[in-house]
Amino acid sequence: MSGAQVANLVREVEGLDLDGLRTEWARHYGAPPALRSVTILRLMLAWRLQADTHGGLDSDTRRALAKKGRIKAEGLELGVGARLTRQWQGRTHEVIVEADGFRWEGRTYRSLSAAATAIAGSRWNGPRFFGLREAP
Repeated sequence: MSGAQVANLVREVEGLDLDGLRTEWARHYGAPPALRSVTILRLMLAWRLQADTHGGLDSDTRRALAKKGRIKAEGLELGVGARLTRQWQGRTHEVIVEADGFRWEGRTYRSLSAAATAIAGSRWNGPRFFGLREAP
């Protein structure tokens, strides 16, 4: 596929809804990832289409990313002992930042999102749940 064809395809991808993105992904790569985020799936599809034509990450970039190691859970930079509170369904919930994760009601979770999901009973972005990020 030429660069111009890829550019046109990426422009088309920008206007697709979730079903359209999944269909386009399946057409090029097989079963689409189990994502519900239109934005993330759109970015992933556009990147793969471009990478297939122009090449993916160069070796220097891959090496630099490999050196980064494991990504620290967002929220740990608040410091051990920091307390995050959130009112949820008429109750105040408090999560405490620990060296190895986030403690809520005696259980430690590896990520703030895992703690937020346990509190809410449905999938949540932890930093957004606790007001550390603005809503899009």
